[in-house]
Parts: sequence; structure tokens; C-alpha cells
Amino acid sequence: MQNSIQDKVIRIGTRGSKLALWQAEHVAEKLQAAGLQTELVIISTKGDQVLDRSLDKIGSKGVFTEELEVSLREGNIEIAVHSAKDVQSSIPDDLELVAFMEREKVNDVILSFDPNFKLERDSKVVIGTSSTRRKALLKKHYPNVTTAESRGNLQTRLRKLEEKQFDALMLAYAGVFRMGYDNLIVHTFPEDEFVPAAGQGSVAVECAKNLEPVLKAAIKDALNHPDTHVCLVAERAFLRTMEGGCSIPSFALATLTAEGVSITGGIVSLDGKTLLQQTMTAPTEEAEALGVRLATDTLRSGGEEILSSIKRERSEI
Repeated sequence: MQNSIQDKVIRIGTRGSKLALWQAEHVAEKLQAAGLQTELVIISTKGDQVLDRSLDKIGSKGVFTEELEVSLREGNIEIAVHSAKDVQSSIPDDLELVAFMEREKVNDVILSFDPNFKLERDSKVVIGTSSTRRKALLKKHYPNVTTAESRGNLQTRLRKLEEKQFDALMLAYAGVFRMGYDNLIVHTFPEDEFVPAAGQGSVAVECAKNLEPVLKAAIKDALNHPDTHVCLVAERAFLRTMEGGCSIPSFALATLTAEGVSITGGIVSLDGKTLLQQTMTAPTEEAEALGVRLATDTLRSGGEEILSSIKRERSEI
């Protein structure tokens, strides 16, 4: 490695929550193991500041990433670390996602302080979640469940659970596990029924396109997980074609198979009554085209109507 790269301090932009800091520190450890110097730079985003409204009310596009991207452009940081599922479907032309880190288990889970809590098809309980996708899928599969808004970081949500603002909390396994709260998991949703959000379980690393090429290559070599990268290329192509951020109840999960890459994805109406879901497979080199094909087919098969209905409903609020 060139001395100029070894001498360079890579400033890592991150949100300030405990989970975001865990992710940034994980990135820093990987970079340091590759002989690179690092420094964390904490940046507050709109999603951290506006906690009294749901994501679909404040406009989810870049809600957890915009301020980090401004810092990339201004040269205040070399890389920004995000939960991959929070990254908007289209990246600005002057920026790029340089790495997707090895994915954690992808499932949605239920947390409760009551170890005997059971979620059954006819359960009449209140579940805290801020995810449009999770709310809609709960309505589909658990029609008697009521959902309650649970914005905030993981610790804030757990405090609300402790205060009995809801009976249980629905989250991604990855964040729960990384924060050491997996002892509170009382239910794990099968990923073929509750297909996760595109990118769920992976950490995405973003940089400016004009970052020094040798430094960019060193960062990618240290952080990128090739198998995860292929899967997320397919999922993000699906998301981009659907033109949906995290406020749209779409979902996509790609996995590697003997045939190449397989992706299951679709969309569910807000009331849970209409669920479009299918699986397609292609060679790994066609991962991006596969995601586009799945989304295009989903839109033609009724997805356009669901998206139009969601837009109408939100414009009336």
C-alpha cells in the first residue's frame, strides 16, 4: 500500500445513535485491520431530529442520509456509513456506494419483556413499528393486530415498550442482535412471508465519486462483501425501478443459488388486502437487470395501482 494512503486519515461520517455508531466502529475496525487510519465524525440527520411524525409524513427520501451526503460533497468526510435499507433508491450522480458489508440475518422479529408473549394469527395486541412495510404485512397476516408509531433509536423504542405504550416491538433482527438485545426476541417472522426491505441486514458505505481512486479501491477491498454486493445490486435495482423509498410497502430479498441469484420481491397495499409477490432467478452477472425485471413485472401486475392508491391516500392527509 502506498505511504500516501497509509498516512491518510479516513473520516467516517455516521449518525449518532448507538446502532449507527456500532456500524461505524465496525467499519473503522475493518479499515484499521487493512492498515488504514480512521476517525469518526458524528452528523445529525433529519430522521434523527424529527421524531414526532412517521417517516411517510416527513418524506422518507434521504431522511437518514442527506446530511451525510452533504458532508461527502463538501469534503468533510471520506465515507458515510448507513444501514443499507435506509439508503434512498437513487444515489446522486456525484456520489456512489463503494461497499456493501457482509449481511446479518435478514428477518423481522418481535421483542417483548414478557418471555411468554406469543404472536398468533388471531392475536389482538398492539405492536410498535415505524415501518410502512411491516404495518401492511401485519394487516395482511395478523388482521387483529393494531400498530402504534415507534420512531426513535432502539433504546428509545425499548423504553416505550417498557412504559407499555405497546405490547411488543417489531424490528429487524440485525439491529437487535448488534445491540445485544436478542434475548428479548419472542418471535421471528419467516423471510418468505415477511420479506424484508431491500438491503435489510447490510451496512452500506458511500463516498464521493471523485475520491482518490487508490484510496477508494483500498476502502472497497477492506469492506465490500462480494456475495452481499451481488444481492444488494439486485434488490436496489428493484427498489429504484419501483421508485419507492422506505415509506413505500415494497420488499425485496435476493440470495445466491446454484443457478445464480434469486430475488423475491413485491409490494403490499397499505390495508394489507392486496399482496403481490414473486420470485425470479438469473445468472449473477445479470443481478441488476433481474431486479429491474421483477419490479417492472410487479408494476404491470397491479403494483402501479397500489402505488397510485398510496399517493392518493397520502395527498388527502
